[in-house]
Amino acid sequence: MSQQRIAQAMERIERALGRIETQAALARHSGTGQDSDDSNLAARHEALRTSVEASLAELDGLIERLEQ
Repeated sequence: MSQQRIAQAMERIERALGRIETQAALARHSGTGQDSDDSNLAARHEALRTSVEASLAELDGLIERLEQ
């Protein structure tokens, strides 16, 4: 995979994570009165964030090995 394609993939992942964070923030501040749903959404968001961070770390490792 070329450096440009890797960079583009990373940018897409980062933009997607940004959109997820925005939606989670909007849901937290929507004031719907559904605390349990908000808690569930926050937990799911955190799980997704952890998963994405692990994937990004794995990608970083793969990229680093390719560059050597």
